[in-house]
Amino acid sequence: MKYLNEVDIKGKKVLCRFDFNVPLDEHLTIADDRRIRAALPTINYVLDEDAKLIITAHLGRPGGKVVESQRLTPVARRLSRLLDREIVVERDCIGDDIQYLVDNMTPGSIVFLENLRFHKGETENDSSFAKALGRYADVYVDDAFGNAHRSHASNVGITKYVKECCGGFLMKRELNYFKSALKKPYRPLVAIVGGSKVSDKLAALVNLVNVADKVIVGGGMAFTFLKSLGVEVGTSLVDENLITMAQKVIRKVSKSGVKFYLPIDCVIAQKKSKTAVTKIVPVQEIIPNWMGLDIGPASIRLFSEVIGSARTIVWNGPMGVFEIDAFSRGTYAMIHRVADSHALTIIGGGDTDVAVHRAGETDNISYISTGGGAFLDLVEGKKLPAIEALKKCSKR
Repeated sequence: MKYLNEVDIKGKKVLCRFDFNVPLDEHLTIADDRRIRAALPTINYVLDEDAKLIITAHLGRPGGKVVESQRLTPVARRLSRLLDREIVVERDCIGDDIQYLVDNMTPGSIVFLENLRFHKGETENDSSFAKALGRYADVYVDDAFGNAHRSHASNVGITKYVKECCGGFLMKRELNYFKSALKKPYRPLVAIVGGSKVSDKLAALVNLVNVADKVIVGGGMAFTFLKSLGVEVGTSLVDENLITMAQKVIRKVSKSGVKFYLPIDCVIAQKKSKTAVTKIVPVQEIIPNWMGLDIGPASIRLFSEVIGSARTIVWNGPMGVFEIDAFSRGTYAMIHRVADSHALTIIGGGDTDVAVHRAGETDNISYISTGGGAFLDLVEGKKLPAIEALKKCSKR
């Protein structure tokens, strides 16, 4: 697979696929622009080479139709400030008008195309839509790691219709950090897995057991494992269909010698609410009709000791419902401990990324991935469709 600095782009039309799916508030103002800033090295390189830059991206899930609140105008406005130059989003991403604009670009100019997902052909990986995008470019650059686990027209289909394809600098960073974390890690490697989506993360956890020295499981995931051990967990989040799988994981861990840590106490309440009465109890004493919503102080101390020995830490998923203050202490305490460690620290995007940002520790983490789903698929050992498409294009 080639990267941008390995391809001659001088004076050429370069179509770049970025992940600009940024969070917007009720006023359509960008709440977090890190994904836009992450694309700047690739954008600046293309412009410095006097290439003609065509930007493609998506925002939200408009379902193949135009949704005014999901136009890319706020993204272009922020990028305009960051580059200190005027940028205007076109009204569409395909069509004769767009083709005319692209054909008449001058070196160092930018054409910013409208939300790709306003067309059903994008998510359906429609060949005619991919071909229409591919017509614009001499070189295709994929720098949207956050979308690399999707097989869409703008990151998979398009590679069939552009002669030269390569990865951008963000893509390169993401894959290099993944390799540092799981292919050739500094040991001990501590993996932390949390969050509520047990079905999405169990396969990743199984793979982590094969490479990690120590594994910490918290958040909603922990209660499926605790129940598989016969612990009464009240009304805590449990995926009944995965209890048997959780038991298999625990048996595998016991045979492999990997140290496996579950919470020993938790914060419980009768409902997930800001006004709920809370208690801290050992996990064996969860009250019927109460639910666990955060790890407790004893678990924080235990997990902190584990983190203290690490040389590499990989983390995906919070330790509790951190959006509510009463259930946020476990997640934030762990973030501060990870940030203070001397290990290579890699956060796997998603909710953990948001929590790190709120805790004010973003600058103290070695690397925060821009793609939660793509990161998890890599951890599971899956091949990412967008990466495979770039490799095939490079071999042509």
